[in-house]
Amino acid sequence: MNLANFPWLTTIILFPIAAALLIPIIPDKDGKTVRWYALTVGLIDFAIIVYAFYTGYDLSNPDLQLVESYAWVPQLDLKWSVGADGLAMPLILLTGFITTLATMAAWPVTFKPKLFYFLMLAMYGGQIAVFAVQDMLLFFLVWELELVPVYLILSIWGGKRRLYAATKFILYTAGGSLFILLGALTMAFFGDTVTFDMATIAAKDIPLKLQLFLYAGFLIAYGVKLPIFPLHTWLPDAHGEATAPAHMLLAGILLKMGGYALIRMNAQMLSDAHAYFAPDIGHFRGGEYCLCGFNLVCPT
Repeated sequence: MNLANFPWLTTIILFPIAAALLIPIIPDKDGKTVRWYALTVGLIDFAIIVYAFYTGYDLSNPDLQLVESYAWVPQLDLKWSVGADGLAMPLILLTGFITTLATMAAWPVTFKPKLFYFLMLAMYGGQIAVFAVQDMLLFFLVWELELVPVYLILSIWGGKRRLYAATKFILYTAGGSLFILLGALTMAFFGDTVTFDMATIAAKDIPLKLQLFLYAGFLIAYGVKLPIFPLHTWLPDAHGEATAPAHMLLAGILLKMGGYALIRMNAQMLSDAHAYFAPDIGHFRGGEYCLCGFNLVCPT
């Protein structure tokens, strides 16, 4: 078997999701079996991630690697298209590492363990898909599907105000996602060809004014997840009510998705608008870092 052509990323994404679907039929009364099952699945998937990048990823090559593309809806150029470059690769590794640690941290969970670990594994595959997919519509779908396990974990296993925190989280993120969908459709149908392929969209000659509108919409959507002021108010509630594994997934992976998407969509696909907005964004973020530093030195 030629491992160079093996569908590594598809396997890495679908393996934990498929494993999650088997959890309901696992005989388990006290949750011990399903805990070990989820941890084993996580470790295997993380091992596959490490092996795939160690053997099939060239660090000197800045282009997309481990690329897979399968036709989905040819009329709209919709594809199951995945790949990894220097931006996505470390985040995929980070996702595998932190999710495995979060599974270990979830050992004390005794309430509905099957549902909990089902959501953990489903979220595992969804988060990796966010960093790997190269199709705008597919990106929107996995972005949305990944939010559902987070909402359920917050609302079922959180603290006293868990429903408030989870509802606030889903309202903010779902509201921001509307801008992703509108932006994806606008870019896909702009011009003579209809396509959701990110590389093809990036090559389209989109006017600056339209780019500015799209950039602003994406900035709102991804700024919620990053999060940036004033779109950050869901975060203290979510962290305040989350359990230890949810903390790890929120801070370690979920917030990285916003920054990743800003670079992937805004900087790479809307380069003219990014050149226009970049100085202001840099000044804004610089001010935030100064405030953070001041708070560390003078916490009172």
